[in-house]
Amino acid sequence: MQELNQKTNEEKDYGLVSIVMPNYNSEKYVAETIKSVLAQTYKNWELLFVDDCSTDNSLEIARSFNDERIKILQNEANSGAAVSRNYALREAKGKWIAFLDSDDLWAPTKLEEQIAFMVENGYHFSGTPYFHVDEKSNPLNVEVTGPKKINKRKMFRYDYLGCLTVMYDHEYVGLIQVEPSLKCRNDYAMWLKVCKKCDCYLYDKNLASYRIRSNSISHSGFKKKLNGHYRLFRYGENMGAIRATWHTLVNLYFGFWKKVRYVNSVKNKDND
Repeated sequence: MQELNQKTNEEKDYGLVSIVMPNYNSEKYVAETIKSVLAQTYKNWELLFVDDCSTDNSLEIARSFNDERIKILQNEANSGAAVSRNYALREAKGKWIAFLDSDDLWAPTKLEEQIAFMVENGYHFSGTPYFHVDEKSNPLNVEVTGPKKINKRKMFRYDYLGCLTVMYDHEYVGLIQVEPSLKCRNDYAMWLKVCKKCDCYLYDKNLASYRIRSNSISHSGFKKKLNGHYRLFRYGENMGAIRATWHTLVNLYFGFWKKVRYVNSVKNKDND
């Protein structure tokens, strides 16, 4: 009976999912990442792979996958993830939008389970917990989760979402475009726009793995992070300098509490 129910659930079609994947010089990881998309039990998807003028072989690796659902897009000049994501979102044909950077990973049932969770509850915006893995995909015994519900006020306090876990209803939310000059925190800029349309809900099951890379923008120095937060509110949300500074300070405070409350050791858990 359980196998029958699982099969029936896998055959459900909730509409096309557009997966946004910006890429820049990820040749070490991109094949594994794309394979995690191909392994999805939910089959109705398109992968919008946007190459940002890579200088390695990552674009060629993406092109080597013989699947018509993979759409290869290219920026005319190296422009950053904000421009790449904006480009993909303009090209997206799906009812649903999902995000996966070219070095992160999904569990095979990620799309299937998360869409079912949203449809069954009438939600338009969701995320899930995720694990940390190293550059060789080994688990780092860390799980990041978040609040069960994030409304607009809570979203402006801090970005509780892992980009690789987010999904929203494209038909309900509409086209999202963020300030192209945002070199970091541009994913957060998207959530700030989506949360003005609908609340975000946590599907409390780990379905993704976030790769910790020593040279990634998200793990840059404190001053760069501070500047990134300020620019997010100053230019991404068109706030005045004083208000943008206030929101930056609020983010620092709630960022500390995120680490205390929502970043957990999973040393004794099986995080395969």
